[in-house]
Amino acid sequence: MEKRVTFGRWTIGILFAVPQLILIFTFFYWPAGQAVYWSLTLQQPWGGGNIWVGLDNFRSILANADYWNSITASLVFAGISTGLAMVIALVLATLTDRQLAGSRLYRVVLIWPYGIAAPALAMAFRFILAPEAGFMAAVNKVWPGFWDPGLNGADAMASVIIAFSWKYVGYNFIFFLAALQAIPRSLIEAAAMDGSGVVRRFWDIQFPLITPTIFFLLVINITESFQDSFGIVDIMTAGGPANATNLMVYKIYSDGFKGLDYSGAAAQSIILMLLIILLTIVQFRFIERRVHYR
Repeated sequence: MEKRVTFGRWTIGILFAVPQLILIFTFFYWPAGQAVYWSLTLQQPWGGGNIWVGLDNFRSILANADYWNSITASLVFAGISTGLAMVIALVLATLTDRQLAGSRLYRVVLIWPYGIAAPALAMAFRFILAPEAGFMAAVNKVWPGFWDPGLNGADAMASVIIAFSWKYVGYNFIFFLAALQAIPRSLIEAAAMDGSGVVRRFWDIQFPLITPTIFFLLVINITESFQDSFGIVDIMTAGGPANATNLMVYKIYSDGFKGLDYSGAAAQSIILMLLIILLTIVQFRFIERRVHYR
């Protein structure tokens, strides 16, 4: 018989919920409400009140070619970094799940990157991928001018994608490995006895059974690629060169704190939030139907 814990008085349950509600209101609802209000007004950069302008900030932003370039760059970054991080993590998790030599060591080491702060990670990759030192310098000696993130926008985008993907490989690896290990071994062994090879067993048995985890990580990775990329971009490229890596989250910072356009930055944050919500709805509407829940 199922046992449930109940409170003698309803006020006790409320008291337990109040701290969490205060945190949610303080760090989410109140800032979000302020952003909506600021996006509809013209805030003075040095204080002194504001002027109600309605949707003028949104019209100005959406008429700006640089902002559409930022949206395009963000979508490219999100798509490639999410795909790269998930594919690499899935391959590593599959190899680890097969108990290959050294798999216990890999299991521990592969988790570490996610614990590194984005600015520290970006600083490390800034030196690793620098064209004048390290591995890429050796490549440039063989093919002069092959790699230069400071001048080539494609190289700069590739560098931030590599850094972000490396960070989230560890996060994805944890969930993929847990999902693979949750599959009954009897299924894998039965398929092996029937003559199915490693690749066939993966596509026909393991992959369908981990689609809920794949869907979950797809939503998380795409969401985080729009939000958690600021520190990497700020340290590695500062949005350059020629705005090639000026992602939406970084443009909010540069316009708000460098350009002192607080209202425009607030409007951009609302658009970013709506874009993330839209992408999430699309994923649940069109991708979740392909998920096989056990």
